[in-house]
Amino acid sequence: MKTLQKTAISTAAVALLAGLSTVAFAADEPAAAEVSPITANVTVASNYIYRGLTQTNNKPAIQGGFDYAHESGFYVGNWNSNISWLSDGYGASTNANTATPNHGTGVTAPIEMDFYAGFKKELIGEGFASDFGVLQYYYSAAGMPGIQSAATVNGNPSARQAAGVNPNTTELYAAQNFTFGPVTGFAKFSYALSNLFGIYNSKGSYYPDLTVNYDTGMYGLTVNAHVGYQYVPNNIVLSGATWNSSYADWKLGLTKDFGGGLSGSAYYTGTSAQKVGNTYVYSTPNGGNQGRGTAVVSLTKAF
Repeated sequence: MKTLQKTAISTAAVALLAGLSTVAFAADEPAAAEVSPITANVTVASNYIYRGLTQTNNKPAIQGGFDYAHESGFYVGNWNSNISWLSDGYGASTNANTATPNHGTGVTAPIEMDFYAGFKKELIGEGFASDFGVLQYYYSAAGMPGIQSAATVNGNPSARQAAGVNPNTTELYAAQNFTFGPVTGFAKFSYALSNLFGIYNSKGSYYPDLTVNYDTGMYGLTVNAHVGYQYVPNNIVLSGATWNSSYADWKLGLTKDFGGGLSGSAYYTGTSAQKVGNTYVYSTPNGGNQGRGTAVVSLTKAF
């Protein structure tokens, strides 16, 4: 799942490459080295947070990927990370939050692989790149149980994301990047063509978000701010309580450019993910909140 961190990496790489133009050189100056259309990145993070939710049960993650950007504006890429949220959700069969008939107790899904392609070009003007694409989230899941019936899920809405639904997700997205001096960022809208990350009856979910970065001009520091809203349709009502899977998320942090393609980031993130009674709609194996407020630090090397 594309976090702000890796989206920033991919966006920066694509923006740089897609925005290159022909450079005229003076006759007495050597030609500049040709820029490769392929870039790569590797990240070590204290936690993998995606749209405000931990994907690794608040444990560290190793991540990496590559991008190819053509001068026409076309790009394609892949990004990968270790995860645990699928095996956590299905493996805790004694957890009342996920106990359903035919519940899977041997689900393994250690890796998330994202594949994306799109077109990015400064259609409005310099510094204002428009971006359109498709993103496929793929999970190497094994041991998934059969999909549960509507009656079963409606009778235990806390198991909506442990109902045997294929977690692989396809999203279309459109984004508008902007630059105003030291301020950069993008507004983006993502729409799920499939069920969203294994959530029962969630086709048509969407996620609008806004990211703003401010280059302080001091010590290579950039201030990062982000807000988004994950809408999931078809809420389940049980005993008068609405199990609302929709929520807002936000993030505020700093990025430090160390030079040579090395950068670090630190941020605080949180969500409005719902709690019904004593149960979180998005819960960890111990019954905690996947979307609780938390601090994350990471180190990235771009090649």
